[in-house]
Amino acid sequence: MTFSDPRDGDLEDDASSTVSKTLLGHAASMLVEISLPKLALAFAALVVLPAITVGAAPIALAWYARTVADKIAVGFHLSFGLLVLAVALFVAWRWGLRIARFVEQSFWGLGATLVQPLYTGIRELIGRAIEALAPTRRYAFARTLAGLLAGLLIALVAGVIAWGLGPLPRFAVPLSATQDLWPAAEAALRNAAWAVAVYLIVAAPAWSLAEAWAGTPRDLPKSFADGEARWRVAHLSDIHLVGTRFGFRLECGRDGPRGNGRFLRALELLEDEHAARPLDWVLITGDITDAARNEEFIAFEEAMAVHPALRARTLIIPGNHDVNIVDRANPARLELPIAPGGKLRRLRMLAAMARLQGGRVHVVDRKSRRLGPTLDAFLAAEGRAEALARFMDRGRLHDGRLARTVWDESFPLVAPPDAPDGLGVLLLDSNGRTHFSFTNALGIVDAAQMHAAEAAMRQYPAARWLVCLHHHLVEYPRPGAKLADRIGTALVNGHWVVWRLRRDARRIVALHGHRHYDWMGQCGGVRILSAPSPVMGAMDFAERWFWLHGFAPGEGGALEMLAPRRVVVPGEGARPGSDAG
Repeated sequence: MTFSDPRDGDLEDDASSTVSKTLLGHAASMLVEISLPKLALAFAALVVLPAITVGAAPIALAWYARTVADKIAVGFHLSFGLLVLAVALFVAWRWGLRIARFVEQSFWGLGATLVQPLYTGIRELIGRAIEALAPTRRYAFARTLAGLLAGLLIALVAGVIAWGLGPLPRFAVPLSATQDLWPAAEAALRNAAWAVAVYLIVAAPAWSLAEAWAGTPRDLPKSFADGEARWRVAHLSDIHLVGTRFGFRLECGRDGPRGNGRFLRALELLEDEHAARPLDWVLITGDITDAARNEEFIAFEEAMAVHPALRARTLIIPGNHDVNIVDRANPARLELPIAPGGKLRRLRMLAAMARLQGGRVHVVDRKSRRLGPTLDAFLAAEGRAEALARFMDRGRLHDGRLARTVWDESFPLVAPPDAPDGLGVLLLDSNGRTHFSFTNALGIVDAAQMHAAEAAMRQYPAARWLVCLHHHLVEYPRPGAKLADRIGTALVNGHWVVWRLRRDARRIVALHGHRHYDWMGQCGGVRILSAPSPVMGAMDFAERWFWLHGFAPGEGGALEMLAPRRVVVPGEGARPGSDAG
């Protein structure tokens, strides 16, 4: 007698599922299971230390001016000042780009952890109140008004807090004895809290104004351009491959598919399409794996090896599941900033991209602002590949610093057009660096990467471009969507990215995945194709789908979209509880 089939899984397979558990349920579980020592260390490193540094800066400057400057001869003081300036210039020259990237990531990270949840939560509450009071109002109008009111409300509350803590930061703190250290630390923390409040005064209204200025995302018109497609592109995303035949996904657990059969069937359908009429690109916009384990990358490569013609046309980018899942079985596990896990996951993804497309895509030379070597050549140069292999084998600190630099400089990856007026592909990394599975979905495209992408497009002024990233550019207006589905969906700096892209909106189309939301629309004139997952969102017996897109050159260098075609991936097996016989 048997009472359980291991292929059906059990409760443990739902440990990280967002289908069977609510966001609040996961949060409650994590409060019980999280490692408190790790949490304390991470909080100290990521919050307390930066806060004290920010808050202590004015105190230190005032102490220097009051205690040191007036006791040093003018000539020596001038020489000392010039020496400090020379050191500062050297640091800026040697590590300026890295420091700027760190500051930018910290800035947007603060926005993601502080401004975005506050703004989104208050906006949704105000928006629902407006909809209830004036249900005839258009949803777009209600959303814009709610955003502006939310930004204003947050700024007012932050202003009251800043006034109570200040109204200006404290500069004068006695530091003549040991007992003065605690009052100085307290003053530094007050200064830091004041700085955060001032940041909210500026950032919250700026966020709401940026959202209003970018415009509400709207569906694309149902009418598409007529004509023959010059370029045929298959767009897939979020295939979430697992390493075992009957493995479940961490996001859906037993409420989703088992194994990789659905992706294998999608490849067979693509093979048929390619045989009937060749495809130009197969684009998979992130979440290639479920948790960036080696066996999952092996499963992907084995699946692609069966279809060499498709493999030669496939381009992939990293998703949050490819780089930011700390532990697939334990969402409460916290990873310290100095731990090697995050770099290892990124290097696994980078190695997979190099094996698949390393000879077909190029990096951008940041100094010349021109297309640089292929990814393969970039990794082979200056001993990068050997250093990355050493880090993956031994985890040395020096090689780890290089690993971070190599990852940052690898994006954007560029598949250049085959003709001056051809179609190129830009592959962006839109994943923020997080140390906690619960916050793995944070998305950001930093300024250095965006400027490099723009430089690549300028090199081919007559070309058209497909811009691929994983995260939503903006949050799509879906009345009734849960708040949990709205936070962590879009890029933290998505409105800025849209603003940069809209300059070339006529000749680009942006493609992404992430939340498996099937949508074709535009925002600020930028056309956006959001891909459903051909794997996620349904159990094995149900069907899923992906889209085939046709593109053609338009007048004045425009990229015209032709009518897309949906390709259905059939289900397999019988519905649970049905009579299969």
